[in-house]
Amino acid sequence: MDLLGLIKSQPQPRDIARDRLKLLLIHDRSNCSPHVLEMLKTDIINAISNYMEIDETDMEIQIAQTDTEESSVPVLFANIPIKGVRKVPGKV
Repeated sequence: MDLLGLIKSQPQPRDIARDRLKLLLIHDRSNCSPHVLEMLKTDIINAISNYMEIDETDMEIQIAQTDTEESSVPVLFANIPIKGVRKVPGKV
């Protein structure tokens, strides 16, 4: 077992802190509080769950910043693992 490789592959506290700070700044600039993001996440889970079986434990929803030619705008990213598709009543 390569213990040195295992230690190096884990995220450093400074990297985690930097990522958290970026998220806070993006949320602040987009006027989206953590509470609103959680409500949005719940609504997305409920809507998609009507049609698909999803893995909520590995799901990731976040707001990020993207640059366009004119300005920088917030973007919603969703990474939702799908376990299967549900049969919708009345559809073939």
